[in-house]
Amino acid sequence: MTDSINNNNNNTPGVGDDVLRTPSPLPPAPMQDYTFPEHRLKRRMDDPEKTPLLLVACGSFSPITYLHLRMFEMAADYVKFSTEFEIVGGYLSPVSDAYRKAGLANAEHRVAMCQLAVDQTSDWLMVDTWEPMQKEYQPTAVVLDHFDHEINTVRQGIEAGDGTRKPIQIALLAGADLVHTMSTPGVWSEKDLDHILGKYGTFIVERSGTDIDEALAALQTWKKNIHVIQQLIQNDVSSTKIRLFLRRDMSVRYLIPVPVIHYIEQHNLYKDDGTADKGKGRQEPGSSG
Repeated sequence: MTDSINNNNNNTPGVGDDVLRTPSPLPPAPMQDYTFPEHRLKRRMDDPEKTPLLLVACGSFSPITYLHLRMFEMAADYVKFSTEFEIVGGYLSPVSDAYRKAGLANAEHRVAMCQLAVDQTSDWLMVDTWEPMQKEYQPTAVVLDHFDHEINTVRQGIEAGDGTRKPIQIALLAGADLVHTMSTPGVWSEKDLDHILGKYGTFIVERSGTDIDEALAALQTWKKNIHVIQQLIQNDVSSTKIRLFLRRDMSVRYLIPVPVIHYIEQHNLYKDDGTADKGKGRQEPGSSG
């Protein structure tokens, strides 16, 4: 493909040499045993007066893009300057293979690509494999319940810094397209909407060309739990566009992390759109991709 970085024409050794050199082939992520990842979870709050917040992005991530990662950074800035929350962690939760969406690579591959992306680019993001390991499709409300259980029941929240422990607020992080699906009759059940927006809340990142006001008007019941984050530098990269570029043998460098490009090449992913064996996708996941 055009974006192949197997052939490094730069003969001068330097800092970029290790970055550009294709690593040895990586196996898909193991999916047999489950352990909740907590190695980057904050153990103690910096400000005990604030409310601890955990961000969860649900989606296909097929493949993960820089916009998926950038959404967390935009949310972190918004939380820091515009709220009384304190972020204590962030998670990517790839959807299971049962989602059956066109262009959806196997869960093992998507988990591996997400893991490569966060390992190389972040010091606070983690990939949770509970959802992709499930044999049946898990609604977003159930996925958020899973995080709430792991964080607030099993781990009993977080040390506040004043000798007490606080429960952590779980919230869904997603793009503006999520609000449009939530405001469309028949896509989400009223029960799930109330559970997600009422109990957990959501941080929505605006996207270029998307009018979010009309969608928000239909969700006024949960207005106080919906936080809209302005995208100051417009970015409309999507996994759908990445797959299209790859099928056309076009470059995707600087749109997705280099280790993810290597992985796609090594495993020969996204040569077709996957419609032959994946069927029609559902409309419910928490993030596009």
